[in-house]
Amino acid sequence: MPKTNKSILKRIKLTPGGKLIRRRAGHNHFNAKASRRSQRRGRAIVEFPASFARNLASRM
Repeated sequence: MPKTNKSILKRIKLTPGGKLIRRRAGHNHFNAKASRRSQRRGRAIVEFPASFARNLASRM
């Protein structure tokens, strides 16, 4: 069985419903230049595709 990428496991969360969610990348600093629209989108939580979630959920 292949090893799980630990850096990914630290950045995702398994919801009670079994979905995998993560934060959007690139919104930690230098946001003053970004448009307000892009700043709002950066706060959104993103769900992983079902195919990726099936592979990763078995290793969590």
